[in-house]
Amino acid sequence: MAGKAVARETLFALRQTIAHIEGRTVVDLDAARGETEMPGLAVRTSGRGGMKILPFGLQAMDEPMEGGLPLDAVTEIRSDRLGDAGAASGFMLALSARLLVHSSSGAGPARILWIGDETVAREAGLPHAAGLRDYGLDPRHLLYARPRRIEDGLWLAEAGLASGVFCAVILEACGNPRRFGLTESRRLSLKAHSTGRPLLLLRQGGEQEAGSAVFRVRIRPSLAQSRRIPDGSVLGGSIANPVFRVTLEKSRLPAPVDIHLEWNPYDRLFSLTTPLPVPADNKQTNFGAILSPSADGQDRTSLLGGVVAFDRAS
Repeated sequence: MAGKAVARETLFALRQTIAHIEGRTVVDLDAARGETEMPGLAVRTSGRGGMKILPFGLQAMDEPMEGGLPLDAVTEIRSDRLGDAGAASGFMLALSARLLVHSSSGAGPARILWIGDETVAREAGLPHAAGLRDYGLDPRHLLYARPRRIEDGLWLAEAGLASGVFCAVILEACGNPRRFGLTESRRLSLKAHSTGRPLLLLRQGGEQEAGSAVFRVRIRPSLAQSRRIPDGSVLGGSIANPVFRVTLEKSRLPAPVDIHLEWNPYDRLFSLTTPLPVPADNKQTNFGAILSPSADGQDRTSLLGGVVAFDRAS
């Protein structure tokens, strides 16, 4: 009982700090005190080489990832552009739901800290409670913070890992910020290893770069199957569970692994699926502008060329 009380007080203090960083003065501590632990489900875990892991339950993912998702290291999830932020966030939330189930089954903390990015929030939107619930993730177990600077986000990530009140910490970054380099990545990796908590680095619209992540996964959207009814027939005009195109870019294998995974929000499980062909008549009429990955310096005004002075007419 004393341990739980200390953990809750630590969580309240962290909530207040997040509110201060975000510029808010009111924190709903009464709602926080009313949080309940989610019912645990039996999820098999195993270790390999001393690393704590959470298996996917799929050989196509567990084998190249040496057993599954590491529980005391950094795993990077990235998208090529902000237009795919929904797919990358969806895959990350699916992993979060799995982590919550695993933590609850072992009487661990059933909370996730998601440190969002201001630019991504403006472009792709904020988490929606009803959508999270339909996706298999109870919004009461998700604490969302949105600092203004990447430096504040890095500090929150370390504080969240060290607090011991979260089963995982998600750090979202837009593109490849200059102030989040190899040194900062190494610090987060050491903190995750020392605290025994996983850190999911969600890089939206960014390129590959050197980092201390054990694995790096590239996520792109894929076509969902049609929903089937109990008699086995297909329900016309329907959409079934979300499907992700998953490319394991960084692992011990010499070549990337490219597969399609379907997420079942009811059973909270992944399954392999066969990608559907894109219909010939399924063409977008307005693709919009495809922007390059965000990085420091690209948003600055370019230098003007030579300025020619003309004589005034009058």
